Amino acid sequence: MSTYNAVTWLLDRNVDEGRGGKLAYTDTVSELTYGELQRQSCRAANLLRRLGVRREERVAMIMLDTVDFPIVFLGAIRAGIIPVPLNTLLTADQYGYVLADSRARVLFISEALYPVVKDVVGQLPDLECVVVSGRNSHGHKLLSEELAKESDSFATVKTHAEEPAFWLYSSGSTGMPKGVRHLHSNLQATADTYASQVLGIQESDICLSAAKLFFAYGLGNALTFPMSVGATTVLNSERPTPALMFSLLNKYNPTIFYGAPTLFAAMLNDETTKNERAGARLRICTSAGEALPESVGLAWKARFGVDILDGIGSTELLHIFLSNSPDDIKYGTSGRPVPGYKVRLVSDSGDDVPDGEVGELLVEAPSAGEGYWNQRSKSRHTFQGYWTRTGDKYVRDADGRYTFCGRADDMFKVSGIWVSPFEVESALITHPAVLEAAVVPEADPEGLLKPKAFVVLRAGSEADNLYDSLKEHVKQKIGPWKYPRWIDVVEALPKTATGKIQRYKLREGASN
Repeated sequence: MSTYNAVTWLLDRNVDEGRGGKLAYTDTVSELTYGELQRQSCRAANLLRRLGVRREERVAMIMLDTVDFPIVFLGAIRAGIIPVPLNTLLTADQYGYVLADSRARVLFISEALYPVVKDVVGQLPDLECVVVSGRNSHGHKLLSEELAKESDSFATVKTHAEEPAFWLYSSGSTGMPKGVRHLHSNLQATADTYASQVLGIQESDICLSAAKLFFAYGLGNALTFPMSVGATTVLNSERPTPALMFSLLNKYNPTIFYGAPTLFAAMLNDETTKNERAGARLRICTSAGEALPESVGLAWKARFGVDILDGIGSTELLHIFLSNSPDDIKYGTSGRPVPGYKVRLVSDSGDDVPDGEVGELLVEAPSAGEGYWNQRSKSRHTFQGYWTRTGDKYVRDADGRYTFCGRADDMFKVSGIWVSPFEVESALITHPAVLEAAVVPEADPEGLLKPKAFVVLRAGSEADNLYDSLKEHVKQKIGPWKYPRWIDVVEALPKTATGKIQRYKLREGASN
């Protein structure tokens, strides 16, 4: 069997092709060329070997987006060891669960995040060592000091294309996260399909991703895609506020900006940045995580003259598999299948549904994970032969474009007709008073389900007498039976760290 290590293709190839001196990463404090990243990843591989971590064993990463992230991530893969990047916004209990579940031997953690896990690390029998990125070791090993002790030469382990390379834990929007095992070949598969054939990424591009590297979307945006062509990436370790993102856009002039619907809407509506521009070289933006409302996409294009390519991906499939493309954009839809991916829409009984009918989206993907760790039943349900169940409800039009309707467990029927929470939400946010909206089913006095809305108002908007106005607005936009029968004005909507609305929390509140 032939060998293949993802780091050879992602990193070493760039050096071999003469890009060793080119800037690979800047995190606003430090910079790394491709040659320096290669040497540092070899040091990281040697460090892991010195710490006694063996091939196929796991090391956890609770790391902010700095140049240390690709050093550790690629160093582990080079050594045939499994890096497990974790969401940097979890609670101590969640970290305890994931660290125990993955049986990580070593934890790499940014110094600012260590206080969250300090009471957990001593309770994990498999965790033997903590290495801290930054200046304060908190009594553990300091990454910079440990790397300096190592050689920058390392014989890359001869792994196989279908061997696990890294794990990503799902966002856990409905419970504890699930560990998705991804293969060495999965990274290149996303680059050869979406990055190359949809995004058209080039060596001259400068990339900025609001989505963090621990997230499948962010990992592709800020590591796989730019490194696949020898491009440059700007990393941001802070929370992506509108003011900060505008600052980075104008300071570094990226050509590609990867965002999410919540952030794009916030950047359009933030009063303190209403006169900001989006950088002089910006050529394209992308959106994932949740479907991009048509009104947000059109407003962004009108203000900045740059399109947003809306698409859908998942942790299980590593990146985007349905997308609009630069020469084929229809806002309000997720576009068409990415070249290299096949999709189906099926009914509850598993039959293919015709155009115009709602079905669950199944995907045949070259980047699919091989299953969930220690979750056999859920693996069987999600990964079914060549096809992966996404849990997303979609409808396909006669032109072959796909429009998001909601998660399978979010959809409900009103008067016997399926209602998409996303469709109602998209209608609500086109009202001048509404910034964000979420819709869930609520039973009326007769026990029949009707839409209930939770809305966040724009600054300066008043909640008084808003119900009648919103009700009529939705009726006119999408139909008389879909309007929300109840509307609660809230300060914020519950979301995951990746910006997805946690409707299950709203459903629980609505039923109480």
